[in-house]
Amino acid sequence: MSTHDELKIDQQRLVQAWQQKLPTTFNEADRAEIAADEQDAKALRVTIHTAGHQLYTFDFKVAYVDSREIRVTLIDVEKDGRTVDERSDMVQQLVQDYTRHIHECAQALHELTHA
Repeated sequence: MSTHDELKIDQQRLVQAWQQKLPTTFNEADRAEIAADEQDAKALRVTIHTAGHQLYTFDFKVAYVDSREIRVTLIDVEKDGRTVDERSDMVQQLVQDYTRHIHECAQALHELTHA
């Protein structure tokens, strides 16, 4: 991989940009928290709390492979504070949906990350 395409933005600035942009890409009743990944300077932690009575919480790691491409990894799914089986159809559907929104957010931030 060429070094000229590495992510060159401060992690805290990246967190702030994601905090502003991600909520605009999905259901406004859902709530997202974005934090710096303390083990990886090129990654963020994204926690999404679903709206309504489902009380699901999805934890994702979003790692920048380079200045444009991200890798989204599901870390955990909880319902009402308890870990649940993420293989159920409904949970898988939500995971795919949120993953798509995370990619949309990354695309929307290209001008910031691809400097």
